[in-house]
Amino acid sequence: MAATNRTPVESLNMGLQSQPVSALYSHSLMDINRLHELVREGELSAWKESPVAIDLLTEPNSAGTTALHIAAKYGTMSQLPPNVFTPVLFTIKNKSGYTPLHHAAIGGNLTKVPAFLLILDLLLTRSNSGYTVFHTAAAAGTLSQLPPQLLTRDTILLKTELGNTLLHEAAENGFLSQIPAEFMTKENLLERNVSGETILHVAALNGHLDQIAPELITNELLSLNTQSGDTVFHAAAISHHLEQIPAQFITHDNLILRSNSGYTPIHAAAETGQLDAIPNEVLTSDLLLTQNDLGDTPLHAAAAEGHLNQLPKELLTSSNLAVRNYNGATPIRTAIISGHIDQIPEGLRPRPPGIVQRLLYKIGFSRPEY
Repeated sequence: MAATNRTPVESLNMGLQSQPVSALYSHSLMDINRLHELVREGELSAWKESPVAIDLLTEPNSAGTTALHIAAKYGTMSQLPPNVFTPVLFTIKNKSGYTPLHHAAIGGNLTKVPAFLLILDLLLTRSNSGYTVFHTAAAAGTLSQLPPQLLTRDTILLKTELGNTLLHEAAENGFLSQIPAEFMTKENLLERNVSGETILHVAALNGHLDQIAPELITNELLSLNTQSGDTVFHAAAISHHLEQIPAQFITHDNLILRSNSGYTPIHAAAETGQLDAIPNEVLTSDLLLTQNDLGDTPLHAAAAEGHLNQLPKELLTSSNLAVRNYNGATPIRTAIISGHIDQIPEGLRPRPPGIVQRLLYKIGFSRPEY
């Protein structure tokens, strides 16, 4: 038989997977679920079979989760017998590939794990989607519970299957403040995931761009494109966080940057109701008449979503509201269809067509002015 290079943890997990169901579940799933409930509540002493054997504490439920996972997540590890605290047992994976150490990171209980288990080899154990314990801690805001000497540039830039670094995970969940300052550099912020998103894209999309020091935010970084052509301006506008873009970068040219589909930040701002967050000197007719690949202008978008009332009245002119998209619809027509005609200045609201006019529309000899 050929020799293998499996670690003890891999051998244990493969052994669990290869056993028949009857061997895995010497207790019923109902019993296992009850055990997990007691562990979660910190009442393991109430289990009907005391003391609890290791094989029972490592017996998985239908999701592959063991009592060790539960205790780690809910911070009740003190009730476990000392002989379960081994590298092999604390890296048993559930069906998602998460270990008790991952669960301790999620629950904020890494400080309750014996220090000898918080070593690099164990913390680098990956879930099915490539999450190490470092990634999980970064996403859960518990990175500060790990030994600081293990947080190097190499670990900070480890990537999941989706290409997310610890910085991406922290940016998504609002924990960039836990990243040591020496790693918050322009170079590191440029790291991309498989979608082409930098740390700034992810932070902007989740409303956490304000956690990045202003001196690190440049027009160059804000203008970088993802695979779909979105910039950080797009991300902030789409997620209704345009106010987190430093004011000096809210310019005409930046608001008309086009994604691969012709979508611009000003269209996104019109849709999400952030036109009133744009300085008046930037918010011009020229900007509002920018057309996307369908010919829609920001005025069409604002009319569809009910945000025309965010615009200064001097911009709601008859000529601006008469511009047509490639299907021939104007912002006025869009406002009528979407039920926002009350946002059109009263003097520009069309009167209902008469019988003859409606007939002419129907047979194609005429079309509505709007």
